[in-house]
Amino acid sequence: MAQSFITTIAFLTLTVGAAEHHILFPNQELVLGQTLVSQNQVFEIGFFSPGKSLKRFLGIWYKCTPDVVVWVANRNHPISPSEAPVLMISRNTNLVIISGKSIIWLANSSRVASNPVLQILDSGNLVLVDNMSTTQGYAWQSFDYPTDTMLPGMMMVDDNDSDVEKYMMSWTSPDDPSPGDFVYKIQKPGLG
Repeated sequence: MAQSFITTIAFLTLTVGAAEHHILFPNQELVLGQTLVSQNQVFEIGFFSPGKSLKRFLGIWYKCTPDVVVWVANRNHPISPSEAPVLMISRNTNLVIISGKSIIWLANSSRVASNPVLQILDSGNLVLVDNMSTTQGYAWQSFDYPTDTMLPGMMMVDDNDSDVEKYMMSWTSPDDPSPGDFVYKIQKPGLG
């Protein structure tokens, strides 16, 4: 009986304890009111409501100035105030926001990791890595999907051969992070 109680306490610590760390493990969830904070307290990720909006989004912001959001995951898919969003790592190493049985946002990883972990870095990059591998790169990273803010270490790319294009788009308004009217991107004009 005592061992069962200790196991239960340890599990609760794992699920709730994510709010104080910079890593989310596959058996953990990030829920409304919890955040991950980068190791040196530079960036924080969690669910937020911008400005006067009641809609929720998963975003990354500076820990010391939470109103400066630098990345938004579900900018095209806002979460209503009645929903209870959950960020988690799926069985096939995808990053997913769910509410009930509905998928709100999905980030497909480039490969399946045997032991995936989600980590917010001091650069502001949210990365999905294989915790068992020190040689492979990121399975997924937020720097590959910029929203409206350029951070040091981000690469803007226009590679027609690999069909890769990265660009930034303004927010619609301070209350709405959906894509706005202004675009910043690199264009390589063809020879001709």
